Amino acid sequence: MLTPADAAFLDGLRAAGIEIGAPEPRYLEEPRGRWPGQAAAVAKPHSTEQVSEILRRAHGARVGVVPYGGGTGLVGGQVMGEGPLPLVLSLERMTALRARDAQSLVIEAGATLQAVQDAAAEIGRRFPLTIAAQGTAQIGGCLATNAGGVHVLRYGNARALCLGLEVVLADGTVWNGLTRLRKDNTGYDLRDLMIGAEGSLGVITAAALRLYEPPAVEGLAFFAVPSPAAAVALLGLAQARFAGCVSAFELISRQGLAFQREVGMELHFPFAEDPDWMVLIELGLPAGMDVEESFAGLFEAAEDLVLDAVIAQSGAQVAQFWELRESLPLANRRIGAISSHDISVPVASIPEFIAEGDAMLAAMGDMRINCFGHVGDGNLHYNVFPARGRKRDAYDALRKPVMEAVHDLVVHRFNGSISAEHGIGRFKVEELERYADPAKLAMMRGIKAALDPQGILNPGAVVRG
Repeated sequence: MLTPADAAFLDGLRAAGIEIGAPEPRYLEEPRGRWPGQAAAVAKPHSTEQVSEILRRAHGARVGVVPYGGGTGLVGGQVMGEGPLPLVLSLERMTALRARDAQSLVIEAGATLQAVQDAAAEIGRRFPLTIAAQGTAQIGGCLATNAGGVHVLRYGNARALCLGLEVVLADGTVWNGLTRLRKDNTGYDLRDLMIGAEGSLGVITAAALRLYEPPAVEGLAFFAVPSPAAAVALLGLAQARFAGCVSAFELISRQGLAFQREVGMELHFPFAEDPDWMVLIELGLPAGMDVEESFAGLFEAAEDLVLDAVIAQSGAQVAQFWELRESLPLANRRIGAISSHDISVPVASIPEFIAEGDAMLAAMGDMRINCFGHVGDGNLHYNVFPARGRKRDAYDALRKPVMEAVHDLVVHRFNGSISAEHGIGRFKVEELERYADPAKLAMMRGIKAALDPQGILNPGAVVRG
């Protein structure tokens, strides 16, 4: 049974030299504004040793600890809304770059993703994890959630970009797994166990990250397509023509652009008339290849699949194209979703899923669907919104039925996932229990019990006892 982080417990941390602050609103909020959190205080350690001391004391006192890695997560892993008041643990003071070479860097978990990218760029390398919140999201949080983003198609999720970790366990034990080896088969892969665990098995304090040589030539283009089926076929054609060189392939619908216009976003829309569907394609090519010729050749080869295309002509236009894509979630939040779904299905099944999902929801009520996402890895953000002129509160009775209908379709019809890149957090624990294989759940609970027997690490997130 957990106990609250009371005054005596907090005073003990202060006496140990640990910075303790009030729980400001930013530590108790999540981006969609549906689920507020609570906390007795926020601890801001300056070192791994201080993290170890915090967890050692919390373990002994049975005080819940909620790790905070920037607060940009969308499934409530950073907010604990009920139970004894926990301690929020923010690693924002731990940002040191510990080591760096041409193949990798070692950096503390509180560094933002943008800071990691900048540290790589300083030596002419690239850390390719790219998400809209990279200026705020901390690398520890990105790893704890196994973040995805727009470049998974080429480089993989956060897990594929991490070589080693330093982690503090629930009882304060420090695991030094900061290896920078590409190959290490000495037993269980504890790194992969911690990545994606959302702070429920240990607190990541530093990471060794894999760096890449940037492509010699890069380019970006919008292709208007008549349907999701054409988009999937275009992806296959692009991959065949540019083997391994398609860095991003993002699907965007007319509804997404309509939402951006509806909320008054001043963006540069690429086509004179918004197409029903379009894809944003990024190529990273070897030296000697011409981007415009490559896109022109793809357009010619795909004449039955594409309606129009616009190739970015400058760095400023590249930024405008990406701003259009990355502003889709912000427009969604301003409209206010009835239910949001971070799902994945096999790439070949994307057109059929969209068609069946749209028809299913049309039969349930007057709603709008904004479907967009990472076609190259099968991850769609399939989000449902009120009819124009209506508020999401009017659909409260439909929110759970809509979510269940979409997830049933994903899992039972298409053998997909209800959480492609955002994780489980607290908001999807019930859904995980509903859909996961019983043996998987039993193994997860066994691991949690072994590594966190008091249940202090991110209580209520990912798996319940």
